[in-house]
Amino acid sequence: MFKKWSIRIFSVLAIFLVVNLSAGAAVEIEAASKKTEIIVSAAASLQDSLDKMALLYEKKHPDIELVFNYAASGTLQKQIEQGAPADLFFSAGDKQMNALVDAGLISDHKVLLKNQLVLVVPSNSNASLNTITQLTDKSFKKVAVGQPESVPAGQYAQQSLTAKKVWDTVKNKLVFAKDVRQVLSYVETGNVDAGFVYKTDALTSKKTKIALTVGPHVHKAINYPAGIVKNSKNQKEAKELYTYLQSKEASDIFASYGFLLLN
Repeated sequence: MFKKWSIRIFSVLAIFLVVNLSAGAAVEIEAASKKTEIIVSAAASLQDSLDKMALLYEKKHPDIELVFNYAASGTLQKQIEQGAPADLFFSAGDKQMNALVDAGLISDHKVLLKNQLVLVVPSNSNASLNTITQLTDKSFKKVAVGQPESVPAGQYAQQSLTAKKVWDTVKNKLVFAKDVRQVLSYVETGNVDAGFVYKTDALTSKKTKIALTVGPHVHKAINYPAGIVKNSKNQKEAKELYTYLQSKEASDIFASYGFLLLN
């Protein structure tokens, strides 16, 4: 009899324990599901720095989950214009941000960073460059560049080559890419002889080297403005993140990846 009661009591306790553990797990799942997702549409060249920043930010704001949509700034601009969900836009060019501001789709906005345009070649390349006009040489058969219509780095490259009066000459050599990361990949794999990317992208690659830094006088200033999307359903949280992007902690991260800070 005692043995039977012991088994019954044990069974009841086991069921009670399972129910409580299940309830506890349910509470944890519910708590996790309450995290507010903040969608950041950001230029591809910001990926490394923003991914690192996100780790620190989410630790300080456990109720926030940062979701990044990385692409060419022009692509992101069109997505926002077409109503794609986004709380914050971080562009690699003024043109794309200004277009959204003029369309009434961005509220608070500000230029936070600057960058430099460089020409990279494979790390085992013997190419030596003093000017981008040397891209007309026969030794350069293929040169990667971002699509000027949607990739700011491609626009800056086109402006530079046009200013040096060689755009039409090298146009048949150009291999167009969807963003600067794809340009970098083309150079890393040796599919092209050189490519125009930002200095920050070049610094992330061990398979390429900077052959030339393009003078800032031949293209428009490479600004990185960030802005809050007016249609964001999380205005308070978006504003807090926008403010954080201007903090010393965030600035130090951007600087460590080669971005130039505004004085």
